[in-house]
Amino acid sequence: MPSNPIAETVASLMPRAKEELTELVAFKSVADFGQFPKSESEGAASWVAEALLAEGFQDVALLDTPDGTQSVYGYLPGPEGAKTVLLYAHYDVQPPLDEAGWTTPPFELTERDGRWYGRGAADCKGGVIMHLLALRALRANGGVPVHVKVIAEGSEEQGTGGLERYAEQHPELLAADAIVIGDAGNFRVGLPTVTTTLRGMTLVRVRIDTLEGNLHSGQFGGAAPDALAALIRVLDSLRSEDGTTTIDGLTEGYGWEGLRYDDEQFRRDAKVIDGVALIGSGPVAERLWARPAVTVLGIDCPPVVGATPSVQASARALISLRVPPGVEAAEATKLLQAHLEAHTPWGARVRTERIGQGQAFRADSSGPAYTAMAEAMTVAYPGQEMQYAGQGGSIPLCNTLASLYPQAEILLIGLSEPEAKIHAVDESVSPEELERLSVAEALFLRNYAAS
Repeated sequence: MPSNPIAETVASLMPRAKEELTELVAFKSVADFGQFPKSESEGAASWVAEALLAEGFQDVALLDTPDGTQSVYGYLPGPEGAKTVLLYAHYDVQPPLDEAGWTTPPFELTERDGRWYGRGAADCKGGVIMHLLALRALRANGGVPVHVKVIAEGSEEQGTGGLERYAEQHPELLAADAIVIGDAGNFRVGLPTVTTTLRGMTLVRVRIDTLEGNLHSGQFGGAAPDALAALIRVLDSLRSEDGTTTIDGLTEGYGWEGLRYDDEQFRRDAKVIDGVALIGSGPVAERLWARPAVTVLGIDCPPVVGATPSVQASARALISLRVPPGVEAAEATKLLQAHLEAHTPWGARVRTERIGQGQAFRADSSGPAYTAMAEAMTVAYPGQEMQYAGQGGSIPLCNTLASLYPQAEILLIGLSEPEAKIHAVDESVSPEELERLSVAEALFLRNYAAS
């Protein structure tokens, strides 16, 4: 990276950034209080609030949102008449899954092979640190040239919509000219990328009941309807032979015209085992960013160890459906529920329940904020031009913000490039990406102020 005062300042702050990310990762801030203590999330929220206060933010507050979690808000005034930029991240994280499968403990930031490992290191506690680094670099080099609002969400990973509902009830709170969502990622390490589309999502729980209780499979198997077998048939109906999502009445999506994703590169990024085929058809980018995709997240059934020879009386599954821009999440939910009910065999009793839901998002990339970011990323990533990509994941807040503030430009950047393995075992962040994106964000704020 060519020498410039902003880059030099960020580089000097990286040891501090590692210390702070270590502190933040240590909080087990999973917003599922049936699994993890609420005090862990409250501790992380307080950490963010104290960090904002230390940077001179005003009106710092822990916002009690309708889903029982807290979001952290702060306001840093800029010069009179300046534009306002909202910086977003979230401090809640996914559960660590199999803690024994982690090479190092998930809630202890650990450095190895040039990366920092820990749950939330990239998604999205690293995003909180990125915002702090950018603002510190500006303060050390002439000051922050815009009004800045920061919002750190406490339940993004759960999809329960607490901050969305709070923002709708307090529409003036997050109003801004431009919004930087620090919860996306570069297409690959070293390639500066802004995400312009997000798939929406819905979570549905399905339960199938066939018997009043489990039965001996030798005595009753063959005639007694097996709820687990019925559930397997239902789940299989959600995909065609090649793995394409097939839900009755749901659109197949649309064509993708942005950045291409090479099949072999995707295989490497996804760590697909040799000889195993990718599912679906058409360009990989289209499958990931512009088409619906169903995933079975979990099944309640007996584990193999300790299983008895029984016909199962009931079985449950949790299903995720990602929906592309242009498809209403509520309509997709209804279609998924109707499909599950229609494909349940043998007259078995079936119940479906919506657990979470979020709309897809598509940004307008033609405004001055995108120009300012493109110029900033060219400096932060010498020799590279900013790319436009989609993301298969969902950030439900984006559509809420777009609806509340239709004139605001929304840009999605962040640290969740493929090597980060977000939501998986051994999540990590590239410190080089953290440094470069912090430089890019600082330069963006300066460029945007002058636009």
